[in-house]
Formats: sequence, C-alpha cells, structure tokens
Amino acid sequence: MKNSTILLVIGTDTSLATLAQKLEVIRAIPAHAAIVIVGEMPVFSYYAVSVEPFGTPDISPQWQQEVNATKAALRAKETEVENLLQQHEVSGDVSTVAAEPAAIADHIARRAMLCDMAWIDEGLRTTQTLFKQALYGILLQSPVGVLLNDPKGIVLPHPKRVFIAWNTQLQAARAVQQALPLLRQADEVIIGTFDPVMTEFGEGEDPGIDLAKWLTHHGCSVTVQQYPSGGQPVGDCILDHAKESGADMIVMGSYGHSRTREAIFGGTTRTLVEQTDLPVFLAH
Repeated sequence: MKNSTILLVIGTDTSLATLAQKLEVIRAIPAHAAIVIVGEMPVFSYYAVSVEPFGTPDISPQWQQEVNATKAALRAKETEVENLLQQHEVSGDVSTVAAEPAAIADHIARRAMLCDMAWIDEGLRTTQTLFKQALYGILLQSPVGVLLNDPKGIVLPHPKRVFIAWNTQLQAARAVQQALPLLRQADEVIIGTFDPVMTEFGEGEDPGIDLAKWLTHHGCSVTVQQYPSGGQPVGDCILDHAKESGADMIVMGSYGHSRTREAIFGGTTRTLVEQTDLPVFLAH
C-alpha cells in the first residue's frame, strides 16, 4: 500500500473527526489521499423550459436556490478538508462533484481511473442515491476495488484475518488481485468456497487450492474451507462463516449477475453492500 493513491469519497455531512481518523491511517501507510466531496444537484425541470424564440425560458427559483445551496455546502466542506489535510500533514488533493444523480457515477469513475483503490465514507449511506452512484461508478466503470464499512481505518493498514469468498468467476479473481496488497499484510487468509462444482471444467477437483498456492507464493498464510449452503442465500452464508472464523474483512467479487437482476431479486453483492457489520472489499 506504500506510495499508493487512495480515492476517498465523502459527502458534505461527513464528520471531520471521522475523516481525521482516516487521514491518519493514510499518512501512516504512507499513501496519497485523493478526496472527492460529492453533492447531489436537483434534477433540472427540462419539461418546464420553453424553447426560444417560441417561448420564454422559465427556470424555477426553487431549483436555483437548491443549486446555490449545494455549491455553497461543497465549497465550505472543501475548505474544511483542505485545512484538515494541512493539519495532519497528509499528502492529498481535494475535488468536488456536483451533478444530477445519473451523472455522479461517471464523475467518480473518472477520478478513480488513476487511483489504486477506493474507500467510501460510511456517512454517505445516509443519502442512498449518492452512496449507490459512487459505488456503481467505482465498481462498474473503473479498474479499482472499493473498501466499505471501515469507519476508523482499523482494517486498511493491517487486516488480521481476511475471508475470501471464492469461485472461479472473473469478478472474484479481480477482487483478489485488487486486494493483494491487503492480503500480503494479513496474518491469515481464509479461502471459502460455497457449493463448489468439483469438476475439471467447473471449479476444479479441489476448489480453492489453486488460489491458495498462488497466495502462498506471495507470502500469505492460507487455509481453504469448503462449505455447503444448505439452501441458504450465499450472501448470508458468507457473512455467517466469516464471523465464525473471526475474520475482520471479506474480499469478494461483485455483480456476477446483472445489476438490474440483483436490484429486483436481490443477490450476494446486494447483501454484502447493505450489511454494515463487517468491512468488505469489492471489485468487479
């Protein structure tokens, strides 16, 4: 993690005390903090605007007031965060994103392109639109993974026991690749497979062993566990067995199914994203 660039996504309501804890962790690594403050702009009433010269544009005063308020809140937060960076002597930069909900993911993804990983502040969950759009932008439109549910930065510098939810899908392999700097620092890595297809063309005759060998070459202390789901949703199984094993972080590939399908029917990614009990590192 040394000399890496960590994208830190926060909102205008993010606590400065919480942010200060994260900055201390980043300073100790040491890494560069690329902080993005996100603000949701009100959707412009395009249907209410006439087209010149056939009519006079009619822009709602309320819309303009909300825009001005959002921009003012972002500017104020930007100043506070810049001062905080100086106080904690952290290498970093601060930028703001003010956009309609549909455009937020694109802005976040563009900023994540030249980062090594992303870290979304837990306070952003209070505004579900901002949280989800930031998450989608990182996972589905950028090459990096994202860390959730680590408010005090306990896991990021040195996870003690990491639980990898493993299958042979590309998303799972990318998650492990992206989380490798964290896995190298862990005291123990547990590879968990659920209802594995034990065939040569499935997940191998002994699922998880090939991943264990690869991680061992990187100096990781690895154990492999194979679990039956017993008809229980896989997301719940991952959480249960991760807690039973004493893991302090889960690493998992995200959106093996389409985002629309998971939104309607639920899915493993949705379960892991919505829970807040354990830190989770996701990549797609």
